[in-house]
Amino acid sequence: MSDAEVMAEELLARASLAAAEFNQLDQAAVDRIVEAVARAALENRITLARLAWEETGKGVWQHKVLKNVVAALLVYRDIRHEKTAGVISEDAETGIIEIAQPLGPILGIIPVTNPTSTVIFKILISLKARNPIIISPHRAAVECCAAAARVCSAAALAAGAPEGCIQWITESSRELTHALMSHPRLALVLATGGPGLVRAAYSSGTPAIGVGSGNVPVFVEKSADIAFAVENIILSKTFDNGTICASEQAVVVEEETAARVRSEFERRGGYFLDPEQTVRVAAAAVRADTGLMNPAIVGQSAARIAEMAGIDVPAGTVLLLAPQEEAGEEYPLSGEILAPLLAFYVRPDFSAALKLCIDLNYRGGVGHTASIYSENESRIREFAELMNAGRIVVNTPSSQGAVGGMFNRLPVSFTLGCGAGGKNITTENITARNLINIKRVCRRRENREWVETPAEKYLNGAVGADEIMGSGNGEGGEADG
Repeated sequence: MSDAEVMAEELLARASLAAAEFNQLDQAAVDRIVEAVARAALENRITLARLAWEETGKGVWQHKVLKNVVAALLVYRDIRHEKTAGVISEDAETGIIEIAQPLGPILGIIPVTNPTSTVIFKILISLKARNPIIISPHRAAVECCAAAARVCSAAALAAGAPEGCIQWITESSRELTHALMSHPRLALVLATGGPGLVRAAYSSGTPAIGVGSGNVPVFVEKSADIAFAVENIILSKTFDNGTICASEQAVVVEEETAARVRSEFERRGGYFLDPEQTVRVAAAAVRADTGLMNPAIVGQSAARIAEMAGIDVPAGTVLLLAPQEEAGEEYPLSGEILAPLLAFYVRPDFSAALKLCIDLNYRGGVGHTASIYSENESRIREFAELMNAGRIVVNTPSSQGAVGGMFNRLPVSFTLGCGAGGKNITTENITARNLINIKRVCRRRENREWVETPAEKYLNGAVGADEIMGSGNGEGGEADG
C-alpha cells in the first residue's frame, strides 16, 4: 500500500468506529453536540477569519468573519429543530413510519475561497445527521481549515461526541484525497471545489454530492429600482472580493435604461473599462491555455486586478465593469470570475436581454443561480421559467441570496446543488436532511383503490382484456387502474 492508502485506511478506521457510536445517540444528545460546536465556531469567528485571509491571501478578512457567522449561527438556527435521529415522521393513515439512518463517514472537501466557513458548515450538518466527517482542505488553506476543525472537534468531544467524529488532513495531497474518495468504508463525498475535483468525486465509485460552477447573469429589467439594484449588485459582487460562486458575473440591461444604470455604477465606485483596458484585464483574469479564470486573480480587489493588468483606475474604485458584445469562448470575460469584475451588456429590449441571460447561463453556470431586478411580475415569471438555474434570486444580492437565510427562507448552505444540468444530483441548498437515509416501516393496509380497479379484476379473471382496454377509452364506465 502507498503512504496515501495507509493514511486513508487509518482515518477511515477511526471514522468507522465513530460512526458505530454515533448511530446509538438519540436526538437530544446530537442536538447538544451540534449546539456546542456552533457556539465554539461562533466564538472563534474572528480568529478563524484572520487565519483564512492570512493563509490564502484572498478576500477581505472582515467579510470572512461574516461568512463564519453565517456558517455557525445561521446554519445552526436553520437545522436545530430538524429531526435526524430515531422516528422522524409517523402517518397513522398510511401506516408508514420514517426512521432516520446515518450515512456513515463523510469526506468534506473544502475550497480555498471559503475555507473556515465551509469547514464549520460541513461539520455542523454532518454531526446533525450523526455522520463522522474527515476534512480535506485545499492545499492553500490547510492551516486555517485545521484550526477550524480543531475548534469544532474540541467542542464536540466535550459535549459527548464519539472520538474520531471530526478528523482533518494536515498535509493535503491529490493522492490522499483520491484514496479517501474511493475507499470502501467512505459513505459520501461532500465536494466543493473546481470542476475537475467535483468530477473526480462523482467518478470515485462513492456516492457524492458536488456542485457545479456558477456564471450568474443579473438582469436589471427596465421596471427595476435602478439605484437599489446597483447598490445590491455591488454589495454582492464586492463581498469578500467576489469569492462566493453565486456572485454575479454579468450585468444585462435594456437600452432604455443603460445610461442610468451605468451612471449609478460609476457614482458608487464602479469603473468602466475602455476596449484596450478590457483586453488587458481579460489577459490577466483568464488563462489563455484553458479559458478558465486565473487563480491568481481570485478574491483580489479591483485595484489589485487593475495593477495586475497594468492599467490605472481612479482612487476609490471598488468594481471593474467590462462592456461586452456577446457571450462565448471568444469573449473570455463572459465566464465565471470570482473577483470584483463584471461583464456589462446592453440589449435593445426584454426579449434580447432574456436570450443573452440564457446564453450566459449556458456559458458555464447551468443549474446554479440567476438574478433579476424588476417590479414586473410577468417579466420575473418569464425569466424564472426560462433560466436553467436552481435558484432564481429576485431583487436580492445574489451572493447572499443564494446562500439563504438572510434575504429569503432558502436553507442556509455553502454547498449549492446545480441539478442534472450542472452534473449534480440535486438543485437544493445542501443541508443536514441531505445527509441521512430514511428507513420506512410499512404496515399492512388494504389499498382500496387497487382492489376496486379494472386492473385487479382482470388479474382475478373477472373481466377480459377487451373490457380492461376499453375502460381507458370511456367504454367501461370505471376509472383506470
